[in-house]
Amino acid sequence: MKFLWISLIVVSACLVTFVAISHHHNQDRTSGLNLTGFANKPIRIVSLAPNLTEILFALGLGERVIAVSSDSDYPVETANKNKVGTFWSPNTEAIIASKPDLVITEWFQQQTAVADSLRRLGYQVLTLNIEKIEELFAAIEKIGDATGYEKHADELAKDISKQLNDLQQELASANKVKVLWVVQVEPLRVAGRNTFVNELIELAGGENAIGSTIAQYPAISSEELLVCGAEAIIQSAMGAGDLASQQQAAEVLWSRWSSLSAVKNNRIYVVQPNTTLRLGPRLSQGVELIAHYLHPEIFAQTSCTTQ
Repeated sequence: MKFLWISLIVVSACLVTFVAISHHHNQDRTSGLNLTGFANKPIRIVSLAPNLTEILFALGLGERVIAVSSDSDYPVETANKNKVGTFWSPNTEAIIASKPDLVITEWFQQQTAVADSLRRLGYQVLTLNIEKIEELFAAIEKIGDATGYEKHADELAKDISKQLNDLQQELASANKVKVLWVVQVEPLRVAGRNTFVNELIELAGGENAIGSTIAQYPAISSEELLVCGAEAIIQSAMGAGDLASQQQAAEVLWSRWSSLSAVKNNRIYVVQPNTTLRLGPRLSQGVELIAHYLHPEIFAQTSCTTQ
């Protein structure tokens, strides 16, 4: 079930376990593409992940994107792009049929296997590992280098950083809210501290209610749940079901732990993962959404002062 969660973070879909790979190894892997070796910069680009697709469009490369994974759903222009399989099962034949100058992939077994096959056939492939915020900025820079859009990449990274910094200033005086981020309810599994989710919680003015754990997404018992002191519970919506219905179901589910602060104070939130957990250009929007849940009083004050 850990597999199901990590995909929510990366593609907002169903997830498999990522192989734990260091940033150093990622640097080695991306060296398979000579970023300065194009006589002409690529004009036919294939993206195999939703967050990569969003980065390309945010850089102004949307017209060069000729095909995307079928789960790439933002921006709306992606609906008109050819599809080359899913995030977890890319279609090598469809990729080749697209006649790409550059294929951009994520770093996990299914996509690296496809990337290796494409490289052996002579295709240019850029493989990126994006599991933490620092790696998102590195990925934007590498895509900019590979496409000749270095200036655009620098501007995009600065824009995301500014948005995050502005949010941090708004939240500077806020007390930390203890957050339990639930990735699975039966059995109960939560986001630990060595995760992007933990970064998201902290940027939004929260503190992970779960202490240090060996597993990134540990299963916890009812006893551990009751002593964690969670003041807010956040769950990612699953599938394409109605958000209001999932919210109602979550409130019913959590009512069995009525002594928990988050339950007593009705601080249970079901959120769409495609913004909150997709490491891409909309990162600050995801942080702000969570911050509104954790610190509504701060944003209410901001709204009043700006009216």
